[in-house]
Amino acid sequence: MPRSAWRIMAALAVCSFALGTTFRASAAGLDVRAKLPSFLSGGDISLLGLEEQHGQVYKFHGKPMPALQIFKQAGWNCMRLRLWVHPTGKSIFVNNLAYTEELGRRIKAAGFYLVLDLHYSDTWADPGHQLVPAAWQNLDLKQLAHKVFTYTRKVIESMKAAGAMPDMVAVGNEISPGMMWPVGRITKGPGGFANLAQLLKAGIAGVKAGSGVATPPLIMIHLDRGGDWNYTRWFFDRCAKYGVDYDVIGESYYPIFQGNLAALKNTLFHAARKFHKPIVVAETGYAYKDDGRQPVAGVSYPKTPAGQAEFLSDLISTVKATPDNLGRGIIYWAPEWIPMNGVAGSWHAFTLFDDNGEALPGLEVLGKAASP
Repeated sequence: MPRSAWRIMAALAVCSFALGTTFRASAAGLDVRAKLPSFLSGGDISLLGLEEQHGQVYKFHGKPMPALQIFKQAGWNCMRLRLWVHPTGKSIFVNNLAYTEELGRRIKAAGFYLVLDLHYSDTWADPGHQLVPAAWQNLDLKQLAHKVFTYTRKVIESMKAAGAMPDMVAVGNEISPGMMWPVGRITKGPGGFANLAQLLKAGIAGVKAGSGVATPPLIMIHLDRGGDWNYTRWFFDRCAKYGVDYDVIGESYYPIFQGNLAALKNTLFHAARKFHKPIVVAETGYAYKDDGRQPVAGVSYPKTPAGQAEFLSDLISTVKATPDNLGRGIIYWAPEWIPMNGVAGSWHAFTLFDDNGEALPGLEVLGKAASP
C-alpha cells in the first residue's frame, strides 16, 4: 500500500479517537484468527536482558546455550515484553522503552511473534496496583486520554524504527479493576466504565496511528479472571456497550489465584460462544518445587518438575478444547526469572529453569503445543 494511504489511515485513527469512535485499519471482514499462528506457545521474558547482564547462563539438557535459542529449539513461537513508562532503573525495574526495544529487536530477529504489554504505569500494574505514571498525575480524563494516545503512538513508532514492531499489543495489564487510578478505575459512581473505555480507545488509536500500516498489531484486552466467567462476561459486555474495539481476549490463569482448570474451561467455553474472539491465556505459572502455599481445591499436581509439566500439558488441552478453535495460546509468565547475583527477587518456584539455569521439562511441553 502507498505511504500516502498509510498516512490517511493514521489520520483517520486520530480523528476516530478525537470523536470517541472506533476505527479498524484492517480490511473489512478480515478474520483475526488468520493473523495469528495456529497456537501461541511462549512466555513473558521481560527480565532476560537483566539476567544476561548479571552473567546468568541457561542450559538445555546440560548444554549452555543462549536463552532465546533454547526457547526456539524447544518449539516456542511467541514472546511477551512489558513496558513501564518511567521505571526507576533500580533492581528489577528496568523495563523502559530503550531496554524493551533492544530485547524486542532480538526477539523479532530470532523469528518470534512479539506481544507488547503496555502497563501505563511506572511500576507493576495488576488488580491491586494500577497507579498512574508520576509524570501524568493530576491530569483530568480528557488530558489523560490525550497523553495515552500520544505516548502509545510514540512507543509503537519507536519500536517499529528499532526493528521491534510488536505483532500484538495489550492495552493495559490485568485491567479487571480498570487502569490509571483514580481516573480509569471502574467504580459504581459517575464515570464508571465510561472513563476506562475512553482511555482504552485512546491507547488503541495510538497503536493504530503509530504502526503506520494497513494491518496494525492486534489489540488484546487483558483481564486476570481466567476462572471467573461472570466477571469476564460483565467486562466484555461493557466493552461492546462503549465501543471498545479489540481483537483478542487475554486472561491470566494461575491456579493459586483463579482456581482449578474446570473454572478456566468454563470461562473459555462461554467467552468463545458469546464474544467470538480468539482467547489467549496471557499469563500462567505453576510451581516446580515447594513455594510455601497451601494446595488449591481441585488442583492435585505435585510441586515437582514433573508435576509442573503435567499441569502445562493439561492446560494446553483445556485451551485447545475451546469451541470454534478460539483458544489460541498460552504465555508463561517469567520463565527466565531465576535468582540473580546482587538483585533481590525472583519468580522463585514458578520458573521453567531451575536455580542453576537448567531448563525444566515443562519448557518443552509448552513448546510442543505450537505444533499442529
